[in-house]
Amino acid sequence: MNSILKPFRALRRKSSDNFQKNSSNNSSKNWKNILNTRTGFFLLTLFLFWMKTYFIYLSKFNLGVSDTAQKIILFFNPIPTALLLLGIALYFRGRKFYWTLLIIDFLSSLWLFSNILYYREFSDFLSIGIIKSSGSVSNNLGLSIMEIIDPTDFMVFADIIILVLLLVFKVIKVDKSRGKLLSSVSVSLLAMALFGLNLTAADKDRPQLLTRTFDNNYIVKYLGINFYAGYNAYQNYQQSSTRANASSNDLNNVLSYLKNNRVGDNVSYYGKAKGKNVFIFHLESFQQFLIDYKVDGQEVTPNINKFYHDQNTLSFDNFFNQVGQGKTSDAETMLENSLYGLPTGSVMTEYGTSNTFQALPAILDQNGYSTAAFHGDVGSFWNRDNTYKSWGYQHFFDEDFYKEKTNYNIGYGLKDKIFLKQAVQYLQQLPQPFYAKIITLTNHYPYELDKINQSIPKTKTGDQTVDGYVQTAHYLDQAFGEFIQYLKKSGLYDNSMIVVYGDHYGISNNHKKAIAQLLNKKSVSSYDLAMFQKVPFMIHLNGLKGGVNHTYGGEIDVMPTLMDLMGLKDDDYIQLGQDLLANNRNQTVAFRDGDFVSPTYSKIGSKVYNNQGKLMTNLSGAEKQQVDTMQNRTTKVLSLSDKIVTGDLLRFYTPSGFKKVNRSDYNYKYNETMKELKEEQKKKKTSLLDEDHGKSTVDLFQTDAPELK
Repeated sequence: MNSILKPFRALRRKSSDNFQKNSSNNSSKNWKNILNTRTGFFLLTLFLFWMKTYFIYLSKFNLGVSDTAQKIILFFNPIPTALLLLGIALYFRGRKFYWTLLIIDFLSSLWLFSNILYYREFSDFLSIGIIKSSGSVSNNLGLSIMEIIDPTDFMVFADIIILVLLLVFKVIKVDKSRGKLLSSVSVSLLAMALFGLNLTAADKDRPQLLTRTFDNNYIVKYLGINFYAGYNAYQNYQQSSTRANASSNDLNNVLSYLKNNRVGDNVSYYGKAKGKNVFIFHLESFQQFLIDYKVDGQEVTPNINKFYHDQNTLSFDNFFNQVGQGKTSDAETMLENSLYGLPTGSVMTEYGTSNTFQALPAILDQNGYSTAAFHGDVGSFWNRDNTYKSWGYQHFFDEDFYKEKTNYNIGYGLKDKIFLKQAVQYLQQLPQPFYAKIITLTNHYPYELDKINQSIPKTKTGDQTVDGYVQTAHYLDQAFGEFIQYLKKSGLYDNSMIVVYGDHYGISNNHKKAIAQLLNKKSVSSYDLAMFQKVPFMIHLNGLKGGVNHTYGGEIDVMPTLMDLMGLKDDDYIQLGQDLLANNRNQTVAFRDGDFVSPTYSKIGSKVYNNQGKLMTNLSGAEKQQVDTMQNRTTKVLSLSDKIVTGDLLRFYTPSGFKKVNRSDYNYKYNETMKELKEEQKKKKTSLLDEDHGKSTVDLFQTDAPELK
C-alpha cells in the first residue's frame, strides 16, 4: 500500500513546496511593488526615521522617563512632526519627490546628530541663541567636538545611507507618477491631528507644559526634538518682538515684586570693604567638591583650600551655579547685574550690545573706582568686547595685550600662569581703588594639559572626559597661589576685597557613573546631581570675620552682597538676588530650568526631596503648600528676569544717582587703552606704579611656568 501511495505523497510535497515558493515570491513581489510606489517609499522612510529617533531618545539622551504614560508618549512623539516634515516631499512629483524626501531626512538627522553632541556635554539641547552665538564662542570648538564624539553617533545617518543605496542599485525603482494634491494635504492634516493628540496626552501628564516649564528636556520628552526646534524658533521670535512692544508699564510688576521682597543690610558687614580694591577671581568650571578633595592622598587644590579656610575669608558651602545655556556668560551676567541668563541662548551674545544695563562696573565707575576685566582669549568670546561697554567697564585686557608663543596657549586661550604673570603689568597701572575681574581659562573643557604642566595623577573613573579634570584644576590652583603671593608682595592683599568663585559645573550630569565614583557613592540620585551643582564662593578681606556660611544662595546674589560690603546703597536698583549676609533673606535657589533647591525642600524635575536627599512621595497639605510657594517664587523671578532682558526694560528706569552708560565712551583697542591709562594716572596718582615711584611690580610675580624658563 505504501509503495502505491509513495508517488502521490511525493507529488503532494512537490506541489506544497511549489505553492510555498510561489507564495513567498508573490509576497516578495508584493512588498517590492509597494516600495516601488511613492507611498511605499514614503512609509519606509517615515518608519526608519521614527525608529531611529526613538532609539536615539533612549540611548543618547537622559529624558527622565518614569512611567508607562511617558514611555508611550516618548515612543509616539517622533511621528507627528516627522510626518509633517517628510510630508512636504509629497507635494513634489517624479525624482523631485525622492530628492526632497532624502534632503529633509538628512537635515532632520543632522539636527539630531548635533543635539547628540551638544547634549552629551551640556545636558541640554541646541537653541537658535546658541547657534547664533557660536561665532563668539567657536575658539577651539573643533577640538571639543572631537573629544566628545562617539562612533555610534553616526548611526543617526544609517537610514539615509540605506535608502540611497536601495535607489542607486535600483532595488527600489523611482515612481515617476504624479501624486494627488488631496492625498498630500491629507497627510499634512493627519500630521497636525496626531500632534494635537500628542499635545493633549502630554498636557495631561505634564500640565501647562509650554507655559510653566523652563526645561528643554520636558519639551523633547513629551513633544519631540523636531517640535523643540520649532518651539525654540518661536521663543526666539517672541524675544525679538518683546522689545519692540515693551513699555515702561511693564516695569510695574518688577518694581512691585522687589518692593515686597527687599531684605535689610547686615550691620555687622555693611561697608566693611568701603574704599577697598575689589578682585573678582573667576575659577573656570570649578566645582565645590574640589575643595579639600584628594587624589592618591594629594590635595588637588591646596592653595584654594587654604584661602577657603582662612580666618578672614567668608566661605559659602551651599552656593550654587545657576547658569543656563550661556554657561560662563550667564555667570557673569548674574554676578554683575543680578539678572538671570535666558531660557535659551546667552544674554551677552544676544542683548549685550543693544540693551541698557545698570551693572556693577558702571556703578563702581561712578563711585570713583577704576574698572577693568582681564581675559586671555579673544575679546569677541561671548561678545565680551561689546557687552563690557554696555556694563561700563573702562578697560578690557583681552589676548591682544599679551605676548603669545605656540606653547603659551592651550584650549581656549593663554595658560593661567602665563596669563596672570602678564596681566599684572596692566593691573599695576590702574588707579586705586579699582575693580578688577580676572577670568582664568585652563580649567576649561576638554581639560587638556601638556605633560610638562601635569603635577597630579588623573582620577581613575574610566571616563576620559572626567579624569583629566583634576589635573587642570590643580594647575589653576597653582596659578591662583602664585597670584595671591603677588598680591601679598605688592601690598594689594592688605588693601583689597578678594572675591573668588566658580562660574559653573566642570562635569555635566551626563557622567553619572564617574560622578558617583568621585563622590564615593554607589550611584547618584537627581538630588545628588543638584547638590553637585555647588561652586565655591569666597570673600576675603583682612579684618573680616570669616568662617563657613551655610546659607543657600547662588550667583544671582553676588551683586547685592558685594554692594552692601562696599557700603553702596542698592535699594533703588533692580536686582533679583539678595544679600547673602542678610538675616531675613529667602534661601530658595532658582535654577534656570525651573527647578530649585532650599534648606528644607528641593524640587528636581517632578520629584521633591527633603534636605537629607530623601524622595518625598506623600507630601502633607502644609508641605505641598510650602513646595508650591517655592516653585511659584522660582517661576516668578525667572519670568521677571526674562521680561527685563528681552524687553530691555531698564531703558525705562534709572536708579537715583546713576548715570546711563554711554557705550561710545569706551575703546578697548591696545593703543587707545594704553593712552587712557597714562592719562588716568596723571589725574589720579594712586596706582601701584605711582606708589612705587614708577618701579614695576611685574618681577614680584613669581611663577614656575616651564614655558617662561
